[in-house]
Amino acid sequence: MAFSRLFSTLAARSRVLTTRFAAAAALAGAALAAPLAHADDHVTLLTNWYAQAEHGGFYQAVATGIYKKYGLDVTIKMGGPQVNGMQLLAAGQADFILGYDFQVLSGIEAGVPATTVAAAFQYDPQGLMTHDDVKSLADLKSRTILVAGSGRTSWWPWLRAKYGYTEAQARPYTFNLQPFFADPNVTQQAYPSSEPYQAQQANVKTKFFLFADDGYPPYSTTIVTMQKTVKDKPDVVARFVKASMEGWKSYLADPAPGNALIKKDNPDMTDGQLAFGVDAIRKLKLVTGGDAGTLGIGAMTDVRWKKTYDYMTREKLLKPETDYKAAYTLQFVDAIKVLP
Repeated sequence: MAFSRLFSTLAARSRVLTTRFAAAAALAGAALAAPLAHADDHVTLLTNWYAQAEHGGFYQAVATGIYKKYGLDVTIKMGGPQVNGMQLLAAGQADFILGYDFQVLSGIEAGVPATTVAAAFQYDPQGLMTHDDVKSLADLKSRTILVAGSGRTSWWPWLRAKYGYTEAQARPYTFNLQPFFADPNVTQQAYPSSEPYQAQQANVKTKFFLFADDGYPPYSTTIVTMQKTVKDKPDVVARFVKASMEGWKSYLADPAPGNALIKKDNPDMTDGQLAFGVDAIRKLKLVTGGDAGTLGIGAMTDVRWKKTYDYMTREKLLKPETDYKAAYTLQFVDAIKVLP
């Protein structure tokens, strides 16, 4: 009897130990099988102005968790009139900025090793706002044209050469619409989401002419980073580009989440202004037009960059020896294919 009880006790202990070892082995196996948890890569994006509809896709990717889906923790910082994006990018204060072809090409000329990895806008939204009696840009040879200082080193030489305008027609644009409202002979530079909206609010009828419709070549709202970032962190760049373009697709479908964050960053932005801006982006197909229809949102091509380089060198805005191909890379946009 004593032997029987001893045997039963030892057997019971053995079963307990076996169960415990099996449970421990199962937990260890599960831990090995599960993917290791990694913190999201933190990325800072610096925009080119105060938060607005033109930044919608990036805010949308934050608001809807698209960046998180790609393992990115993205902070968006607003630019503004006193913010030098290229300088802050080169200084490591931002991982990406929203840039412009002329800006990056001039940077390459000056020895700043930045590069463009995607173009959110297939067309530069720059254009002229005219009174509603104007039929085309060719009709403006006898009218006063208000041009800001930055326009004189970007689109004005192109416009002047294309339509035969003269320097005598140009007057400074001070970002005050009163001269335009007061004089039907005045036309002025404009963005489709801004000055036309202000004119509408003042009950002034206008027309807007997009330069890109007449062949003005540069992209806009581009994603720019340092060449070192492309070399050292290509996976982060690829994920950021893809997530951003998915953000734009989502924003154009339903801009509400992105707009809520835009208004949080920029309390002066109204629902009316945002709705007007989104409508302009859709109508002008700034995101979905051009090569984006077949190559995907964010697309760029060698042909377009060469046209911008040719224009800048022809107008002496860029030295011919500048390595313009260093200003962009197609390796990311050619791979993602986020179709509209």
